Amino acid sequence: MSLDNLVGKTLEKTEADGFAIRKLLSAAKRNIADAHVMAISSENRFDAAYKAIMQLSNAALQANGYRTLTSKPGHHMTMIQVLSQTIGLESSTIIVLDALRKQRNVADYSGDMIPPSTVDECVKHAELLLHNVTEWMKKNKAELLD
Repeated sequence: MSLDNLVGKTLEKTEADGFAIRKLLSAAKRNIADAHVMAISSENRFDAAYKAIMQLSNAALQANGYRTLTSKPGHHMTMIQVLSQTIGLESSTIIVLDALRKQRNVADYSGDMIPPSTVDECVKHAELLLHNVTEWMKKNKAELLD
C-alpha cells in the first residue's frame, strides 16, 4: 500500500517543515543519550530509546510530506510500518522495531519489567535508525537539514 492510499485512514498530507524535522532529529539524539544513562531504570532507558525511534520515524514521514492522524489508533504502528516507503528500511528491521513497539505497550499497560537485553536492543535500533534516517535525508532531502 502506498502512502497516498493511507491518506484519510491513518495519514494526512502536510508540507515538509525543515525546522520541525530538525527538532525531531535533535530530540531523538537527546533521547538516545538519555537511554545510555545507567543510573535510571531499564524501563526509563527503554522508553527513551523507543521515543527516539518514534521521533525518527515521524521525521522520516514528515520529510516525505505526511504525518499520522494521531486521533486514530495505531499511529505508532503506522510510523514504523511505513519506514520501508519513507526511507527504504528493510522489512527485517521493521519487524524488530514493531516487536519493540509491542514490548513497550506490554510494559506500559502491565507494569512488566524490561530486561536489560531488550533495553540494549532498543537502544541499538534507535541508533541505527538515527543513522539511516540521517543518511537518507542527506541524500534525498538535504534542504530540510539546513
